[in-house]
Amino acid sequence: MGSLYSEYLNPEKVREHYNYTKETLDMQETPARKVASAFIILLCCAIVVENLLVLVAVARNSKFHSAMYLFLGNLAASDLLAGVAFVANTLLSGSVTLSLTPLQWFAREGSAFITLSASVFSLLAIAIERHVAIAKVKLYGSEKSCRMLMLIGASWFISLILGGLPILGWNCLDQLETCSTVLPLYAKYYVLCVVTIFSVILLAIVALYVRIYFVVRSSQADVAGPQTLALLKTVTIVLGVFIVCWLPAFSILLLDFACPVRACPVLYKAHYFFAFATLNSLLNPVIYTWRSRDLRREVLRPLQCWQRGTRVASRRHSGTPGHRLLPLRSSSSLERGLHIPTSPTFVEGNTVV
Repeated sequence: MGSLYSEYLNPEKVREHYNYTKETLDMQETPARKVASAFIILLCCAIVVENLLVLVAVARNSKFHSAMYLFLGNLAASDLLAGVAFVANTLLSGSVTLSLTPLQWFAREGSAFITLSASVFSLLAIAIERHVAIAKVKLYGSEKSCRMLMLIGASWFISLILGGLPILGWNCLDQLETCSTVLPLYAKYYVLCVVTIFSVILLAIVALYVRIYFVVRSSQADVAGPQTLALLKTVTIVLGVFIVCWLPAFSILLLDFACPVRACPVLYKAHYFFAFATLNSLLNPVIYTWRSRDLRREVLRPLQCWQRGTRVASRRHSGTPGHRLLPLRSSSSLERGLHIPTSPTFVEGNTVV
């Protein structure tokens, strides 16, 4: 085992594995590759900004501190970190790959696996919460909120373990014939294990939503109000988008396990499948804000404040007079002239609660 870990800092190991699994080591930065890398980095920056806005909206508004929104916030956090991991992966790919040590390579790929695992476990937690809410089981009451936080913490702990298994020793540094073609330092059986775990979890999530559907359609349908059904539709869309985006990547990894080395040329195009999978982290915040009017307002508030600040700055720079300041009114006149709503207005099918 000591000799295995001693190879983690050997810069020639990555070249050796790529030379064994790849048809060619031509990783020169062509103009097409540079454009593709720049596009992916811009896409990932958009992912980070979108999910950061969702996290800020959930954190600053107490109305979004329910179990459901905290789980959605956890999913947004995993998507945000996925965007950061994809940026690092892109910057450390291409010609840079062959200069990495195995330790650096494991960190590059492991970060992506960790965020993917966190997304899958977040979807599982959301499905469990929706099943609990529909069944009217008060699992996440105010006195038991620590259970919810422990569930979120456990999902990240398991994700760290699952993504860190290769760096802990489950790799193919001493067994080239067991190496993956798509991920040349990962053992094929590790990749198969991860994909199998994710597939089983996704099947369990689908089974939970099918059960929820039949509960709603049965005589117990009165337990689900319009707002609950609207949220159920939202998380179902999130699950569907995840499956559509990641199914091609999971399929290519399963094909990688089945194919002997250099026998399936399509495996050398796997980066296109993973690039398509990154769209999932971009689309999730769009789904949240599209389905929830209140969350949409909260997410757009920082952008509106920034826009107002830009307008004021441009007026001052151009010398354009701003609005005339009105004299202060007494508190009594303010109370008579200003109507303050006491509760948010919800729209059926468009508001998530």
